[in-house]
Amino acid sequence: MRACTLRPSLLAALLMASLLVPASHAAPSDRRISDAGPEAALQVIFDEIETNRLDAAFDRTEALLQAYPNFRLAHLIKGDLLLARARPLSAFGNADGADPQLEGLREEAAARLRAYQERPRQDYVPRYLLQMERDQRYAVVVDTKRARLYVYRNDNGKPRFVADFYASHGKAGAEKVKEGDNRTPLGVYHVTSFISPARLPDFYGSGAFPINYPNDWDKRLGRTGHGIWLHGTPSDTYARPPKASEGCVVLANQDLSTLANYIEPGLTPVIISNEIEWLSLDDWQAQRSSLNQAIETWRSDWEGNDVERYLSHYSEDFRGDKLDHASWMAQKRRVAANRGPAKITVDKLSMFRNPGKDEMVVVTFEQEFRTDKHTDKMRKRQYWKREGARWKIVFEGAA
Repeated sequence: MRACTLRPSLLAALLMASLLVPASHAAPSDRRISDAGPEAALQVIFDEIETNRLDAAFDRTEALLQAYPNFRLAHLIKGDLLLARARPLSAFGNADGADPQLEGLREEAAARLRAYQERPRQDYVPRYLLQMERDQRYAVVVDTKRARLYVYRNDNGKPRFVADFYASHGKAGAEKVKEGDNRTPLGVYHVTSFISPARLPDFYGSGAFPINYPNDWDKRLGRTGHGIWLHGTPSDTYARPPKASEGCVVLANQDLSTLANYIEPGLTPVIISNEIEWLSLDDWQAQRSSLNQAIETWRSDWEGNDVERYLSHYSEDFRGDKLDHASWMAQKRRVAANRGPAKITVDKLSMFRNPGKDEMVVVTFEQEFRTDKHTDKMRKRQYWKREGARWKIVFEGAA
């Protein structure tokens, strides 16, 4: 077989694109392959290209296409490797002019290569997973900038990396604001149900997991829209470009089927971030402990009926399901004046930091309020925000 040459290197162009990431947000690298599907094979092909073993890369690409004939990116790589036998290539996808489909494949290649080069280390975790409650066995974290979805297991409250997958998002990017803006929302959500492929057009592939957008905070901010799902791809398409959906998170069908093993509707959190920020386990534990202490102080002040200390935990910017700050304060003072001793317990506590500049955490728990006269048990959701040196509550309502 005739030897191939690429000058400049096809992979070099991709590497330049993949390294345009702020170092402050990138986790220390731990190069490992998290699945044994076509992406693992693609990573080996990238290695062959990087070491200028282009004939071997071509053979592996052909084998990949035999197994996954609808993998369009692999077709593009094969075409480049064929052209490289005749002349040096100057760009990935070796074509002049603007072609949206070709540009999408270039972006997909860069995203997949970037993920390979920047695997998070086992001792670093997304800063959003402060605490999973004991019934939440897994959590999903999406990084829209890297076109990546990560799965973490609840190991006695500590998040442990399980797997990661390439994932597409909104064609207009992230941070959804209104209906029809073609953006993927950023925030803390949970999976509400599963829709089987038998109930869906082929466009959605092997099924869909709706999430609860808009959540309480989205509604407070006036964000609109609906129908944000994690779903698969059409049968003739292995994967879509990084920015391709109307706001959903889209995975290859086999990846969605694997992901389904980790998702429990009603329990599994889905945190969507524009770009994941990572913490060492020591820093994670320190931040987790700080908020846990604030929640316990809130509970203790409410149980002790120290109403002014209890109310000091609520921000002046507080809003409840139906009450503003002034109405909430008045209501709680009336309740405190008429109640006797109480026992208040907090159980099944989860804490997930909301992505974005605001230091805000979504806290959900099961509260039992017990007095001599009655017992009340409910699921409660609070949004805690850092204000100066203190954590304060800016939203509270039923979960």
